[in-house]
Amino acid sequence: MRQGHRDRRAYTLIEVVLAVGLLLAISAMTIPNFLRELTREELPGSARQLRSLLSLVSANASFDGKRFRIRFPTEDETDPLGGDRQPIIEREDDPFLEPEVFNLVTSPWAIGKTLLGQVWCAEVRLGRPSIEQLKNLREGQGRSQIEDALEEALDEEGFEPLHPPLLIEPDGTTEWATFVLTKAPRDTDPEDLAEYPSIELILEGATGLAWMQRPFYDEELDLFEQKGWPAVLRQDFLDPRVLTEDDVLELRDVPVNRAGREDAPGG
Repeated sequence: MRQGHRDRRAYTLIEVVLAVGLLLAISAMTIPNFLRELTREELPGSARQLRSLLSLVSANASFDGKRFRIRFPTEDETDPLGGDRQPIIEREDDPFLEPEVFNLVTSPWAIGKTLLGQVWCAEVRLGRPSIEQLKNLREGQGRSQIEDALEEALDEEGFEPLHPPLLIEPDGTTEWATFVLTKAPRDTDPEDLAEYPSIELILEGATGLAWMQRPFYDEELDLFEQKGWPAVLRQDFLDPRVLTEDDVLELRDVPVNRAGREDAPGG
């Protein structure tokens, strides 16, 4: 036993220093790449988490048989985490005695860090997206009469026109909504948001289907208008390449189920 103990070789100081130096060198090369990957994932990750939250709100509305509301903090308000970026979930607890009175939902599923990093929701658009609407937004043209009426109603309730609340009915359905997520600085003028990367999370309220889309390019909107195609893809699409007619036809042949996953063509 003693002979074996004496034969055991110890590490020298030089070997320890070399090993530590090698670990530091590997860390110096990999950690920055890892952090950059985390930063790149913040936008799509936020969109996926918001999609999951919308599904949870819809499910709880159906389970409770009550109306819910999802919205973002107003100018002088904070979210449940003490910031001003996370969505707020509210419920109409007594529609008979206190109609239109929504109370904050404090269940664990409703409170959390849905939007990651510096991601925030720059705009919530209610209604089904259309080519005309998207072109008007791109060209900075005036709002429609319906949008003007909605803006006036929101002003009376204290909500900002760019962030109207989304109501979820007791059966879990709601209207179409588009959540525009971006990492642009918070003081960016709305007309300049197009200069920054963004993702649009589109919710088809009647079915609960939700998918992530990058904003369409001008030439893509022209193609959709020429072909009479709707401005929705019904599947996740973040590819930066310009869509051609063949690409669109291929995309439309791949339906998407309620959870946002792709089914096989014809499924």
